[in-house]
Amino acid sequence: MKKWTENDIPDQSGRVAIVTGANTGIGFETAAALAAKNATVVMACRNRQKAEDAMARIRERTPDAKLEFIELDLASLASVERFAETFRASHDRLDLLINNAGVMIPPFGTTEDGFELQFGCNHLGHFALTGRLLDLVEATPDSRVVTVSSMAHRQGKMDFDNLNAEKAYKAMPAYGQSKLANLLFTFELQRRLEAKGSKVMATAAHPGWTGTDLQRHSSFISFLNFFFAQTPPMGALPTLRAATDSLAKGGDYFGPKGFYEMRGYPVKVGTTAAAKNELDARRLWEVSEKLTGVSFMSQKTNAT
Repeated sequence: MKKWTENDIPDQSGRVAIVTGANTGIGFETAAALAAKNATVVMACRNRQKAEDAMARIRERTPDAKLEFIELDLASLASVERFAETFRASHDRLDLLINNAGVMIPPFGTTEDGFELQFGCNHLGHFALTGRLLDLVEATPDSRVVTVSSMAHRQGKMDFDNLNAEKAYKAMPAYGQSKLANLLFTFELQRRLEAKGSKVMATAAHPGWTGTDLQRHSSFISFLNFFFAQTPPMGALPTLRAATDSLAKGGDYFGPKGFYEMRGYPVKVGTTAAAKNELDARRLWEVSEKLTGVSFMSQKTNAT
């Protein structure tokens, strides 16, 4: 079987992509690869200086890269709303919404709106962002919403009575729950798009074990990176395939092919049964709408 690489990304001329967390790690590599294929890439990042430094590094590779920065803090629903308004003011299309940014096993903290940091940033922020931009995505032919999950979804369990660590906080279970939420959201979004007759595709990806700044809160994991981790350019390939492979279908999930999906070139991979639980997916959607105040794709066909 042929290995899927950046060379397989079709020309992206005329297409617009948003990449959250585009200043570092696999988000940076995703943005760089799309820019190299002529996409206009909107760098959705919290820190302007870091984003501008990343843009300069991308232009060292691709001097004519079409890059923009719009501030986005996924830990603030107000910031998500401002980002969407700013983007809509200058763009009438959105071909790729790549929900990439994430927080991994930090000490307990909350978002501006009081959500547990990992659930708030990794899931709720991206849920609200997708909801505020989906009409633009739907108005754009051959468009996709790509959400980055993790191998950690396999240890994830949706604890609807403790979504925001109201009762107790353990960093890794909370991370696994947020990454499981990413997949439940992707599959439910795809079901709702299909029920509506929309041509938009919702896909997902995970980077395997990739050494990035994401692991900064664990010295142990950072140490193991030396032995097990693949590089960010390899870790970005599943996301890029989910975003651009012409053979991909809605609901596809891509990850590395190698041992335990830790390393290797991207292929379609499986999920836990929990990630395919439609009751949990509908419940999560309803809870997410309530918590964020952003409602979309709320069709009766999916509410029963």
